[in-house]
Formats: sequence, C-alpha cells, structure tokens
Amino acid sequence: MSARTLALIYETEAACRERLLAAGFDSGRALEITSYLAQATDLALEFGELAKQCAVHGIDFAPIELDAAPKALAMLDPASTLVWTLTDGIAYYRGSASPALARLYGHGTIGADDSVFALCQDKFRSGAVLSALGLPVPPAGLARDGRFVVAPPASPGGYFVKPNRLGSKVGIWPDSRCRTAEHALELSRRIFAAYRDDAIVQAYVPGRNVRASFLAVDPEAGPERLGVVFVDAGGDFQTMADSLALYGDTGAAAKAAGTYAEPELVPVSAAQPAADAAIREIAARLMAGVGLKDVYSIDLRVEPDGNVHLIEFEVGPGLPCFDFRDYCRRQWSMTLVQAMASTAAGRFAIASR
Repeated sequence: MSARTLALIYETEAACRERLLAAGFDSGRALEITSYLAQATDLALEFGELAKQCAVHGIDFAPIELDAAPKALAMLDPASTLVWTLTDGIAYYRGSASPALARLYGHGTIGADDSVFALCQDKFRSGAVLSALGLPVPPAGLARDGRFVVAPPASPGGYFVKPNRLGSKVGIWPDSRCRTAEHALELSRRIFAAYRDDAIVQAYVPGRNVRASFLAVDPEAGPERLGVVFVDAGGDFQTMADSLALYGDTGAAAKAAGTYAEPELVPVSAAQPAADAAIREIAARLMAGVGLKDVYSIDLRVEPDGNVHLIEFEVGPGLPCFDFRDYCRRQWSMTLVQAMASTAAGRFAIASR
C-alpha cells in the first residue's frame, strides 16, 4: 500500500432501487428515480483505468459503495486519505451522508462540505439561498399534491414545474412548461403521485440552456478554468426521456441500437462573450457565498440579449457524462480519469505543504 488513498464513495442504482421498491414505489418509477445514479454505473467501467492513473501519482484508488462506507472509512488513515463523493443527494439519494462520514472520521474531502451536498438537491431551499445572495435565480413557489405551500409570483411567461428533490431530469415532461398556475398545480399532483415529492414552480425564463462545469485539476484554479457551453438538444428543454437515453443501461441500449445522440455543445464565449463573463462572475460568487469548490456544475439559461438566469447547481455533477468528458478534454487536455487522478494529486500536494 502507498501512503495516500483516494476513496471514491458511490451509491449504486441497484441499492437505491431496492430501497424504493421496499418503500412501495412502482418499479417503473423506481427505475426513473435511480437513473440519477447512472454515473456510478458508467464510471464503474473505468475504475481499473482510474486506479492506473492514480498509481502514476503514487495514490491508491479505493472505490467504496456507500453502504460499506462507514466501516471502510473508519479503517482508513485520516492523515493520508481523501474522500471524493460521486453523487450528492437527500431523500431518495443518500450521497450527502458520505462527506458527513468523512468529517466524522477526520478525512479530507474533494468537493464542497456535507451541508452543501444536502442543500443543492432541495431546489426550493437552495433557490432561497441563491436569491439571498443576490444571484439571478428565477423566483419560485412550492406546490404539494395540488396546493401551493408557497405561491409563485405572477409570471407573464408562465411557469416551469419539476420535482423539488430529484435530478437528471426525472419528472420533467413535455408539458412541464405551463402557462397557468392551475396547470402547475396539476403537474404537482402528477409529480406527487409518481414520486411522492413536492414540485418547484419557477417563473419560466427564455433562452438557451447552458452548462458550466468545473474541476480543479490545478488546485489553484478558479472560475477562469470553468467550461461554459450551450447544450443544444433540439428543444427548449431536456425531458426525462431525453436524459434516460444518454446514461446508464438505457444509454447503453441506445448506443447498441444506433439511436444514441448527444446534444451539441457550443462554447458560450464564441457567440456571447459578455454572457460567458457574467457566468464566470456568478461562479465566483457561488464559490465565495455557498462554498462550491473542487468539482461542481451550474445550469443556466442565456437570453439572446445576454441576460443570464441561474437555474441550479450540483456538487456531484455527472462526471462520466458527455458534457463533463468534453470539458476535461477542452479545458485540461485530459481524459476524465486522468483529470480525476490529477485533481487528487494536486490536493494531496497542498496537504503536504
């Protein structure tokens, strides 16, 4: 064993699905919910190569399933271990438990602290924090099974409705953009029946979808190393069906059938440099005000006039997804596993100073 260990904690689709089925969820809905964890399924195929890349830097790689993490972390030396949590989450997903366990056992972590892992998956609460920081987040209400817990503000452009605590476009349907509050409440009833979740009802904002990705391969990196791209999937927004066709078992089946098609990624700086600069400023404020660091992604909308809207952020972004791989190639000239191993090496180097 080398003196340093990178422990990657991940939650599997199978373990999550088993819990959901035991809780009485329909098998189809459980499959949809657990699709958020498909990055663990996809990245597991590269664990061997990731171990090789870590070894180049004198680091042992230890992939650990979340349920085994308490015992495994208790046995690792805090002086020589870094914990990287692959997936965030509360309620349906349990990723936020991992950085909390790391803190309990005294291990250093890659990424934001555990409180942010819990916050980011609750879209209504995180939106309130972003609004308090003065960031350009669409105003929103919260609905539960056909009634408003918090009424949304009047919105001439209508509303966008999605589950409050789910990710990977789960519960986003073709009619998730709606014109009236009554339709929004109907969508909340559908969301509650399918997923037992509240619905966030955001004022609809126009524009193109943007993904901003960040990985601190250089530990001193800041928003200048952000990758900011338009994600053009051929529609106003991606639905759950669109997302399911890209990742995990469903994505693999689409590739085998020849129907797999990734959205086009276009650098925002090439078309709207002022918007690109504004997004980097938003990222800087998120890093200072929320505590984003090391690895994260941000979803935004950019209007033709350059007006930027912050939709949400993730501290456990989909690392093996096409957009993050593209970011590693463009920004760092590395494969994903090379970039991950180099990030860990940089953090160990700082810790040893």
